[in-house]
This record gives sequence, C-alpha cells and structure tokens, in this order.
Amino acid sequence: MVMTRTCYRAFVTFLASVFIAMSIWLPAAQAEMIGTDAVAGADEVEVQRDEILTLLERDEVREQLVAWGVDPADAEARVEALTPAELQALSERMEEDPAGAGVGSIVGAALIIFLVLLITDILGYTSVFPFVDRTAQ
Repeated sequence: MVMTRTCYRAFVTFLASVFIAMSIWLPAAQAEMIGTDAVAGADEVEVQRDEILTLLERDEVREQLVAWGVDPADAEARVEALTPAELQALSERMEEDPAGAGVGSIVGAALIIFLVLLITDILGYTSVFPFVDRTAQ
C-alpha cells in the first residue's frame, strides 16, 4: 500500500496536531535547588527527637509521667508527632536548664513534656488526659 503525497501530508498534520495537543495538557516539571540548611535541618530534627525519646526512656522520667497519669507510650507517640518547630522549642528549653543538674533537670524535662501534652490535649490534638474537658470544641 503506497501513500499518496496528499494522504501522507494529512497523516503528518494529524500526528503533529495530536503531539501538540498532548504537550499542552502535560504540566511542565518544576525543579528547585535544595539548600544545605534544609537537608541539615531535617537531620537536626531527628537528632532532637531521638534525644527527647532517650530522655523518656529514663526510669525517673517514666515514674514522674506515671505519677501525673500519663502513659509513657502516649508521651512517646506525642513526641513522634511533634512538628519541627515544637521540637526546636522543646530542645531549646531543655538546653536552658543547667547541665548535670541531676534529678531536678529530669523532673523539669518531664514537666515540659507534661505541659506540651496538656496543651495539645486542650487544643484537641491528643487525648492523653481524661480530666481535660473537650466539650468546647
């Protein structure tokens, strides 16, 4: 089967139209450079999260959380769900306490975690404490 010149031109025109129509509908790829600080920031967030989780594994902290009526597993789950900004604030607060303060710094860190859990409970993000009234939501 031999194509005539007119039939060939019509086929090429149709094919070109299909390709142009398909390229209009496809979105163009967008790419940006990722800064070093963004990559390093992600690593820093994980280091902060690991430090807090390590602190939660200490017996003194677990005992204090249980004394406040907080299940340590719920506290760990909440730490896993903290945003990078919340982790940064918590880490800064923990760094403000003097190093080597012993049990006082442990109780202070547990108090900070308790307050974070309480605030998120009041805002309705978690359900850790049974005594928090959530009817206002």
